[in-house]
Amino acid sequence: MVRSNAQAGFENVALWHERDISHSSAERVIVPDSTTLVDYLLQKTANLIDTMLVYPERMRANLESTGGLVFSGQLLLDLVEHGVSREDAYRAVQTHAMRAWKEGLNFREQILQDQLITSRVPRAQIDRAFDLERQLRNIGKIFTRVFGPDAKPTRAKSRKKAKRTK
Repeated sequence: MVRSNAQAGFENVALWHERDISHSSAERVIVPDSTTLVDYLLQKTANLIDTMLVYPERMRANLESTGGLVFSGQLLLDLVEHGVSREDAYRAVQTHAMRAWKEGLNFREQILQDQLITSRVPRAQIDRAFDLERQLRNIGKIFTRVFGPDAKPTRAKSRKKAKRTK
């Protein structure tokens, strides 16, 4: 709704020098509706964040249960960076990813056995493609940008700690 109301507002801008009742009638609807809806969405989001329980151990277990599939995009980018065409890199990564998914195999182990990939990308770079810390390296910058220079990412409470604090 907010997005569609914004579009109606943008269409009004083109004719501001020719104000007539069509502009004000649209604005009388979209401005209060949009501000009310945004307020509602912000309240719902704040409540969601305030009551959210995070289970870091479970999150890590879920990531590890894929055998490295979550890093397939980074591996594709690294292959392209090392001169493999995007189409060939995609095909190689997708073949291994689909096989790992369907057969319950470890994606990372498959990659390390693929001569096309290991001959183009150094082992250290492959290891780095599967490094979770590499993917999270900008978390501090994101927190600073969103919440200000004094904000720091904190470790989420485990379920036991979350229950004790309530």
